[in-house]
Amino acid sequence: MVSTRSQRQSFLGPDSEKVLSSGVVVIVGLCGGGSHIAQLLAHIGVDNYKIVDPDFVDDPNLNRMVGSTPNDAIEKRPKVEVIRDLILRIRPAANIEMFATKWQENHLPLRSCTAVFGCVDSFASRNELEAYCRRFLIPYIDIGMDVHELASGRYMISGQVIASIPGQPCMKCMGVLTEERISQEAQRYGDAGDRPQVIWPNGVLASTAVGMFVSLLTPWDKQSELVPFIEYDGNSPTLKPSSVIAILDKECKHYPIPKGLGDPMWNGIASDFLKQANALQREAD
Repeated sequence: MVSTRSQRQSFLGPDSEKVLSSGVVVIVGLCGGGSHIAQLLAHIGVDNYKIVDPDFVDDPNLNRMVGSTPNDAIEKRPKVEVIRDLILRIRPAANIEMFATKWQENHLPLRSCTAVFGCVDSFASRNELEAYCRRFLIPYIDIGMDVHELASGRYMISGQVIASIPGQPCMKCMGVLTEERISQEAQRYGDAGDRPQVIWPNGVLASTAVGMFVSLLTPWDKQSELVPFIEYDGNSPTLKPSSVIAILDKECKHYPIPKGLGDPMWNGIASDFLKQANALQREAD
């Protein structure tokens, strides 16, 4: 008998449930964007997680961290525990490894995964995380959102979702990571206030990022190439492919893939999922 879940997800491919449940996902940063992503991944059937965040819940997090409660802030619960509980309410049998540290202090677990989601606060942090994922040939999906004040006294919400795939254009190629941005980003930090009401743009970006992940692993949209750079205008509101895509080179010049680069564990774990996805693609064709 076909399960209800299989019927709902049949458009993703006949083995999509197995592929998604077997994948290993790392989420770095568990507040606004990361909490949304964890919830979404649990609902689509992902069962294996490595969640990374050194912080605890405090009052300013409550209006944007999915799954958090006032008691979590009072008790100063680690964010990894709150997100673990959120996932387990949806997927009781999920396997969850928690790292209540900076990812750099526990980086080895990142190497044995299918993909890394980056939900970090700065361009400098994105630069470090993307460089690590490139070194070990791990697909990296990044979300970023910004609220800044215009000269008129109005505010603008903007953001992006980027799939940084080994061998393909990186965030430096796309112009998202530049030395100027990295050095100047702190000047606008805090424009949204101490309790930013940004749960809805975070939700839009997180949903788009999870859609990219699903597209990487399943052949549901075999006629289209993955759009690696999507821009978000929260004032319009609109999501659209970045115009930068049209002028990008096919290969990344910042992180070339010379012989021998990567981690042997990639061949045994992460690439199996991409190979399986490619096999499903060929069957669909």
